[in-house]
Amino acid sequence: MSNGMVEGDLIARKEGAAGILRLNRPKALNALTLEMTREIVAALDKFEADPSVAVIILEGAGERGLCAGGDIRGLYDSAKVKGDLGKVFWREEYILNARIAKFPKPYVAYMDGFVMGGGVGLAGHASHRIVTEKTRMAMPEVSLGFFPDVGGTWLLSRAPGELGTYFGLTGQNANGADALAARMADVLIDTNNWPALREALTRLAPNTDAATVMAKLKSFSAPEQTGPVTAQRALIDRAFAHDSVEEIVTALEQDGSEFAQATLKAMADKSPRGLKVTLKLLRLARASSSLEECLSREYLAALEVFDSADFVEGVRAAIIDKDRNPKWQPPDLKGVTPEIVARYLAPRDVSLTF
Repeated sequence: MSNGMVEGDLIARKEGAAGILRLNRPKALNALTLEMTREIVAALDKFEADPSVAVIILEGAGERGLCAGGDIRGLYDSAKVKGDLGKVFWREEYILNARIAKFPKPYVAYMDGFVMGGGVGLAGHASHRIVTEKTRMAMPEVSLGFFPDVGGTWLLSRAPGELGTYFGLTGQNANGADALAARMADVLIDTNNWPALREALTRLAPNTDAATVMAKLKSFSAPEQTGPVTAQRALIDRAFAHDSVEEIVTALEQDGSEFAQATLKAMADKSPRGLKVTLKLLRLARASSSLEECLSREYLAALEVFDSADFVEGVRAAIIDKDRNPKWQPPDLKGVTPEIVARYLAPRDVSLTF
């Protein structure tokens, strides 16, 4: 409760010099809804116009994480009845992602705990991205017949070597150190230091520049460390450099190491079309010149996902029935033809306006 009023799914308020955006659905791990997206846009309008707001702080309510992603159940219900929630939600969400990347004031994302899917969209494009020893960052969309969206193809394609390809095709978690190595974050701190850093941010002078804010964040940095995925960088760069999923699978099989076998297992239950579409989008993103270009391409592909049986089936298996036994169409990689992948890239009579 605050000021005698019930707090909503987004808490937006000023604390000193900081404009606070707190995702407030802790029982749903702060999953993002269309309404929350619109409330964030409205709050950013106010914070941008307020000269006393020096910095934005994005955080999540509860102890488990910043955000588990988009409201998948709502999208599932709409997809089943051929509704338009996906078309509307993704449009507004992706436009917000682009705005965050260009926001004129320092935007600090506190990526503690789980940060997945839509949470990466809200945090990964921030000017100042903090991870912790509890961070579990992931783009697990291939498990749902989907692909890393919300600008995920832009972020992952800009990771060093093939780290981004690995995270995109496996959906595996990056801890704080791995997120730093993949350039998905800027500073790693201990959670114990967050209250003091947060307090310092609320005391910044108006018009504090981005470099000063980054220096403040780095003054709280934890010692450098190597994440478990980054430790496998040589194998990842070798195996995931191929431009077909089949060649990546063959390279992992030939390697045969424990990590290679675990990676094959992580990919084995993913949507075959999700894997191929993801790799195609990652390679196109690597040659793209802007986040907006990637978001526009992702939007067209997302609309095809929403029309496909794999999305409904993937959500059913993972979230609704929880049997973890999706029946993908086609059921294997060889069935996913270039023609199927091309449908995700085909022009439509819709576009995003940034």
